[in-house]
Amino acid sequence: MNKIFFFLLCISIISTSVISQSKVMTPEQLIELNRVSAVGLSEDGKQVIYRTSAFDLKTNERTSDLYTVPVNGGSVKPLSDLGSLVKDNKISPDGKWKISAKEVKIQKISGIDHYEDVPQSNVYIYDDLNYRHWDTWEDGSYSHVFVQSATDTTDQGIDLMEGTPYDCPQKPFGGDDDYIWGPDSKNILYVTKKLAGTEYTVSTNTDIYQYNLETKRTTNLTENNEGYDTHPAFSSTGTLAWLQMKRDGYESDKNDIIVRLPQGDVNLTEDWDGTVYGFIWSEDGSKLYFNAPVGGTVHAFEIDVPLGTPKSSPRQISDGQFDVNGIIAQSGDKLVVYRRDMNHATEIYNLNISSGKMLQLSTANDAIYSDIKMSKIDKRIVKTTDGKDMVTWVIYPPDFDPSKKYPTLLYCQGGPQGALSQFYSFRWNFQLMAANGYIIVAPNRRGMPGYGVEWNEQISKDYGGQNMRDYLSAIDDVAKESYVDTDRLGCIGASYGGYSVFYLASKHEGRFKSFISHDGIFNWRSMYGTTEELFFVNWDLGGAYWDKDNAAAQKTYAEFNPINFVDKWDTPILIIQGGKDFRVPIGQALEAFQAAQLQGIKSRLLYFPEENHWVLTAQNSLVWQREFYGWLEETVKNTN
Repeated sequence: MNKIFFFLLCISIISTSVISQSKVMTPEQLIELNRVSAVGLSEDGKQVIYRTSAFDLKTNERTSDLYTVPVNGGSVKPLSDLGSLVKDNKISPDGKWKISAKEVKIQKISGIDHYEDVPQSNVYIYDDLNYRHWDTWEDGSYSHVFVQSATDTTDQGIDLMEGTPYDCPQKPFGGDDDYIWGPDSKNILYVTKKLAGTEYTVSTNTDIYQYNLETKRTTNLTENNEGYDTHPAFSSTGTLAWLQMKRDGYESDKNDIIVRLPQGDVNLTEDWDGTVYGFIWSEDGSKLYFNAPVGGTVHAFEIDVPLGTPKSSPRQISDGQFDVNGIIAQSGDKLVVYRRDMNHATEIYNLNISSGKMLQLSTANDAIYSDIKMSKIDKRIVKTTDGKDMVTWVIYPPDFDPSKKYPTLLYCQGGPQGALSQFYSFRWNFQLMAANGYIIVAPNRRGMPGYGVEWNEQISKDYGGQNMRDYLSAIDDVAKESYVDTDRLGCIGASYGGYSVFYLASKHEGRFKSFISHDGIFNWRSMYGTTEELFFVNWDLGGAYWDKDNAAAQKTYAEFNPINFVDKWDTPILIIQGGKDFRVPIGQALEAFQAAQLQGIKSRLLYFPEENHWVLTAQNSLVWQREFYGWLEETVKNTN
């Protein structure tokens, strides 16, 4: 009796263990993962304060919690509120003033703005461009910086940008670091693009302005630079640094760190063949710490400030198959950073500045990850058609068995000049794709940072050229492996990746059994006529389609335009579109879907009326995931 019971108990334990260990990531788990964001260090520099937020699929709402953890590691503790733990950097150093951003009505746009007797009218009236941006129609209101008393609640404050049609923070993605205090409490620095209408849409010329509280005068601190000037920050000794791109109209230009020294402005990273994502000052003001893409990853670097010494080269601090996707603060010999990889969402770590060793501080998703199997991820070097070495990430299903054959997906990155690093997306998630039984091939094609400026810039005005050959080189190279089922290949991507899908659909020569394009460009002519940031299409395409004397532009509209080759489409395609996507407007998806349907090609349109260039709400995200994998199941996995 006891022997039988013991035998059955052992079988039960083994079975339970097998079931537990066989779990893989699900769409529901992915959507409900915690997103981690730092609030900052405590005033004594010993604690990291951070928030976690998560979606509740049942309520379709986001919840948020607050935590603290010692910088050097230890127990994570919940907080009920911030209290006075973290210094408010919007209060002046002397404690007398505070700055904030408020919406101010500047222009008449709506029907009732013009005609008071039509309060129920629903109409916008425009005389210039920049009438909509990202996912919002312009209503005549602009975000302005205000300064007011920190103690007198009746003080309505001074509008530093009074009467002007300019925004600070910059829309759509500017934040609190667009306006800061100077160390003397007499000056406020803010970032804005002092252009309006059509001029605004074709330029990237943001500047850093200084407003003096005593004189009420505003000074342009970066008027000699024609491109982006952003992210001003003062050191503990009062030295100003900021990020700068040189060329107007080029949003993906090399991003450098500029420091304003007694001898003049010094470009610290000018001679370094890379681009900077973000930086912080060292505690003593002698160095800057920054993160930047390098070789298919993003890592932390340090660089000295040349105070009476020659400029130095950056030194890489972290290294490994992961991203340091943000530097939060310094605390003694440690940096507090964000870290992620293709198997793990962002968490907070400390990074030893000397040794590069890292210690995980936040554990927001450890419980979920401990219960699921991870993907194997290889960094593969592929030879391109022009003889270059190209990093290609290959992600394998959990429990990958090289003796089996697997359906395989070519992933086309958006941007187009965004790094394909060890990122962790809550939609285009490689871990989840692999959990569904697919191998993913993710090439760092031409146009991506991390391989020098030349590699990064090559894609501009060559959208259907070398980078498309890079895509095919990657899938062809991996497809030589015995474990890749060449009869079950798919091609997927969003934004520029969605354009890549539309373009490759007519050029793939039978390689793929299915395509998925999310918010992709299908027709460059209508794209040029409806997108909102024209500097992007002007730079990367070469200019307007009506400019017959512009050879670069005419080549783009003729040779690199998917609509010109849609008659060659012959493969099933899923087309996804957000109704509030003004960067790649809805007409792109509708034209592509209509062309596929009228040619009798198996196709589906997945339309999200309230989503923009991304899918941001929980239940919509779940529908996206179910349709994505359902389509692949139907057109790729089960085609044999």
